[in-house]
Amino acid sequence: MFIPWHHSSFRFTGRWSGLKEQAHPSASMPSAAQTTAPGAYFEFSFSGKAALLNFDLGYGAQPLPHLWIELDGAGAVEAPVDRFLRVQASTEDVHLVRVTYKGGMEQLHRWHAPLVGAIRLVGATADAPAPLPPDDRQIIEFVGDSITEGVLTDADFAPDSDVYDQTLRPYQDDNLATYAALTAARLNLRPLFQAYGAVGVTHGGCGGVPRAGLIYPFVFEDTPYAGPRPDYVIINHGVNDMNSPSDLFALRYGELLDTVHRHAPQATIICLTPFYGVFQQEIRACVDACNAAHGHCAHYICTDGWVPKEPLHPLRSGHQIIADHLTPLLSQIIAQTVSNKKK
Repeated sequence: MFIPWHHSSFRFTGRWSGLKEQAHPSASMPSAAQTTAPGAYFEFSFSGKAALLNFDLGYGAQPLPHLWIELDGAGAVEAPVDRFLRVQASTEDVHLVRVTYKGGMEQLHRWHAPLVGAIRLVGATADAPAPLPPDDRQIIEFVGDSITEGVLTDADFAPDSDVYDQTLRPYQDDNLATYAALTAARLNLRPLFQAYGAVGVTHGGCGGVPRAGLIYPFVFEDTPYAGPRPDYVIINHGVNDMNSPSDLFALRYGELLDTVHRHAPQATIICLTPFYGVFQQEIRACVDACNAAHGHCAHYICTDGWVPKEPLHPLRSGHQIIADHLTPLLSQIIAQTVSNKKK
């Protein structure tokens, strides 16, 4: 039987929205769930031995974005998104499949229509849907740029390292290899991502994405984010603003903090200084100002010396080093936050 994306057997984590139904304008539900944010994922619970996932390729361009497909928590397989992808189990049973937007070409439109760099899920065909297992983990959101997105974690996957070839990017980029995904997994937190290449707090970036303070409330242009709000928000911005005046950076960074607090007032905000070592004083001052305005809601973490400045985009090993530093610090902040809320 066909199970549409909005059935209760599906669960979406990340910045997802639905496509408007073009063929039937009066339909009550959009025809597909849609995301342009690497790291966004969906889960589908079904009974039987197989599920056929159905995607709308829309305006997709070659090479299409890549996905991680995981069945029952046992490893994962990488595959380009396609109109149909079959997931085969070894037993007739209840199964859970998780599909994550791994990465794609940064330069494709990801904010303004037509959304060429998007994943659009229509639904799945299976013997029957099944209830989803609960997920009561706290939610952590990562707001950042290409490093947090997972750009060039596998930069060596290229026949000529001196050639910048966007068509290789679905193979070279991997959100699940990032410090963010690793840290969330180690702390058993449910991760959200809003991270796009070349985006800064003072200017927009790849794929037509505007600057960070303008995009935070949205999934993409004119589509507000309506999903669950995060308990923690990690902000890693600044490396793409290196050529901007420090006073402009501080102004825009402060605006981003105010925007995050306005849309997620319950969240604890953690501000990381860029791994490149810039704007440390400005970020600390913005954190102090945010706490003065909103109570103690923000924390400052200096990442100086965690990883070398080059390569600008850490490889997998670099992301693991960052996660090794960040995990215990974030664990302390979480414990402190939980303790304060109990008082």
